[in-house]
Amino acid sequence: MNFMMRTGLMLNNKPHSAAHIVRLNDCKLPSIEPMLKRFRHRGVSRYTPILCYKASIRCSRTSGFTNCQRIQCYNAPAAEFFHDDKAPQDHVLPSNSREDATKYFDFVVIGSGIAGLRYALEVSKHGSVAVITKAEPHESNTNYAQGGVSAVLCPLDSVESHMRDTIVAGAYLCDEETVRVVCTEGPDRVKELIAIGASFDYGEDGNLHLAREGGHSHRRIVHAADMTGREIERALLKAVDNDLGITLFEHHFAIDLLTSQDGLEIRCHGVDTLNTETNQVIRFLSKVTLLASGGAGHIYPTTTNPLVATGDGIAMAHRAHAVISNMEFVQFHPTALAEEGLPIKPVDRENAFLITEAVRGDGGILYNQSMERFMPMYDDRAELAPRDIVARSIDDQLKKRGEKFVFLDISHRPKYKILSHFPNVTAQCLRYGIDITKQPIPVVPAAHYMCGGVRAGLHGETSIKGLYAAGEVACTGLHGANRLASNSLLEALVFSQRAIGPSVAACKAAGSDLSIGRGPDMWAWPIVPRPLSQGALSQIMQKTRSLRRQLQEVMWDYVGIVRSTERLEKAKRRLREVEGEWEGYLFRWGWGPRMVGVEACEMRNLVCCAKLVVRSALARHESRGLHFTVDFPHVEESMRLPTLIFPSSTVDVTWSTQQLHKHPSWSLD
Repeated sequence: MNFMMRTGLMLNNKPHSAAHIVRLNDCKLPSIEPMLKRFRHRGVSRYTPILCYKASIRCSRTSGFTNCQRIQCYNAPAAEFFHDDKAPQDHVLPSNSREDATKYFDFVVIGSGIAGLRYALEVSKHGSVAVITKAEPHESNTNYAQGGVSAVLCPLDSVESHMRDTIVAGAYLCDEETVRVVCTEGPDRVKELIAIGASFDYGEDGNLHLAREGGHSHRRIVHAADMTGREIERALLKAVDNDLGITLFEHHFAIDLLTSQDGLEIRCHGVDTLNTETNQVIRFLSKVTLLASGGAGHIYPTTTNPLVATGDGIAMAHRAHAVISNMEFVQFHPTALAEEGLPIKPVDRENAFLITEAVRGDGGILYNQSMERFMPMYDDRAELAPRDIVARSIDDQLKKRGEKFVFLDISHRPKYKILSHFPNVTAQCLRYGIDITKQPIPVVPAAHYMCGGVRAGLHGETSIKGLYAAGEVACTGLHGANRLASNSLLEALVFSQRAIGPSVAACKAAGSDLSIGRGPDMWAWPIVPRPLSQGALSQIMQKTRSLRRQLQEVMWDYVGIVRSTERLEKAKRRLREVEGEWEGYLFRWGWGPRMVGVEACEMRNLVCCAKLVVRSALARHESRGLHFTVDFPHVEESMRLPTLIFPSSTVDVTWSTQQLHKHPSWSLD
């Protein structure tokens, strides 16, 4: 039987989900009993097993997930990627010596942004630490963060006010307990950054200079001019360099998490990586793994994210059967520099340059190309409205007027203040022929931040034992349906700190066996392809790049700022077509299912994340925060629930949705 049913529970006479889709010919229900135990632990006394056919179901708080009441489960679309033509054996090489290619650490950190580095500095006091980074250590979303870190540091401000601003901006989908924890602990985390060596701006009174940004009712943004992320990254990297307990592995692309299942429990044992400088597979085995790999901005063609932001951590966690949440909420920053409006055009720019939120917070005004101010027509807070409202307002202006950009003008402010507060923005705009002290800045929305990600509890714990998540890769419930400006660095600081206690406890509980009883060859090894003919490699890479651009255009055209059910369904179909065409092309050219290369693995992750976004968006039949659909234009109180994607029990899978070590290698005649 080739149709799906959802397994569920009746808890206290209300419908709840048990986390797996199963086929009727594969009716093993591995996730029910652990959830029953958690429900009993939470005081749920009445439960009755049920089967629901394609229904939206609800669950109570489980395993640190507050108010997780609406679940979206799905079965990955079937796509055949095993073809009759088999890869000849001489197309593959053993990657390298298994012994030399296996490294053992107490803690493995995937990502070198603020969350990963801050965590590494603390857990290094308790064991050996490997920090794995995809490119150079500084190349992270943190490094590109301009605005700052929000924290209650002014006597006129309060934790309650910060909480209220966060919840309002998040369209009341935020987890209140998480919000309280972050807003309460934030000030101490900022002070720790200063103690480590981060240098922020101070006012004439000798106190930290606090800026204000959209959605905030008070000045509470700690900043280093408009290069705050760069300063934080500098200070943390310097501290890491001086820590003998931390080993930094540059240019190591994370391929897949290494997991095992013992009965009903999934456990993480580390990660496979590709050293992109030596083209060798390196296997890291650890007692504890932290995902801090950032977001997935490059599922869209225009993004403020660096090239490394291809959703690797979210995709790896999904393939490992971690719970994923709120992927429909993609934040588009309202004001990225618009190339169409620049006198001097950028050449081969890898990402959109962000015009920090602080420009609007400091009095910047948005105009259309007729120099008509428009934000007061959309929201009483005008330019200080939350990002989702400002981005939709700009989008509406562009569509109504048939224009490519709007203007952001700060030139009415004193020149010395502009130059002192926004030196980076000033320099970048001058580079392209715009003097922001005299001229308005052409801006347009661009993909900026994933509010969804790997579901994490109050201590960064995920649904996989031994795996923690912090930073943009995680969904903690803080941001709800829309992130409040400058709350992202704050969240990363708070949760990387909160993950330390349970991580150290897990490390100690594992004892002296770094592999936790698992040998390095328990998992099949990824395979590095032997160089094919130049023509074959060129064709494969050219096709991958072409289809990557197609995927990005599909997401921009159909899963952008304003959505509809018809467009989302079309995106779902087109993504399936793109994925099938790409996988078929690779495998026809002899690419085996366990082969790895950076561009191919990035495409695999982009496909996975794009599909998660579309399916989550289709499940939300309302407009809330960053998810606006013309078919359901209003907020529905009954839908004020996070979207959860639980692992599905599937027979037909695609390359993007299954761990490489679970794929069989090509059988050879």
